[in-house]
Amino acid sequence: MQQPQNPVVVVMGVSGTGKTTIGSLLAARLGVPYAEGDDFHPPANIAKMSAGTPLTDADRWPWLDAIGTWAHGRAGLGGVVSCSALKRAYRDRLRAAAPDVVFVHLAGDRALVEDRMSHRQGHFMPAALLDSQFATLQPLQPDEAGVTVDVAGSPEEITERSVAALRALSEPTA
Repeated sequence: MQQPQNPVVVVMGVSGTGKTTIGSLLAARLGVPYAEGDDFHPPANIAKMSAGTPLTDADRWPWLDAIGTWAHGRAGLGGVVSCSALKRAYRDRLRAAAPDVVFVHLAGDRALVEDRMSHRQGHFMPAALLDSQFATLQPLQPDEAGVTVDVAGSPEEITERSVAALRALSEPTA
C-alpha cells in the first residue's frame, strides 16, 4: 500500500508512550508542522481527565473531528499530530476527514509506560487511567495504513525506528 509523498502522520497510543515527544521529533525529521492532539480537547474533556474520569465516545467525537479537520487541511503538505486513537472507530473517524492519514502506533510494555507516566510533570492524565486506556486499545489492523513502533529506548531511537518504518511503508511493493 503506497502512501502519499508528504503524508499526515497520526502518532497514536496509550498515554505515556511518548506521543508528544516522538511526534514533535518526527515532525522535525520530516520537516513538517507538529500539532499537539491534547490542544484540540475542549476544556470539559481536560477537566474530566484531570479528575480521573475516562472520556466517553460522545466526549471524543468533537475532539477527533477537530484533529481530522487539521489533518484534512494538511493533506498533500504533510504534518504530524498526536492523538491516542485507541479504537478503530476513532481512526475511522479521522480517516473519514483525512483519508490519507498514516498511523504510527507507539506500543510498549505496560510496566515501562507506567514508569514513564510516573515521571511526567504537569500532565493532566493521571496514571490511574492507564488500565482503562490499555483495555480500550484496539491495535492497528492489517487494512489500516500505519506501523507499530516499540517505545523501548531513547526518544531518538524511537524516532529513528518510526522514520524507517514509515519509509518502508511508502516504498512501492512489487
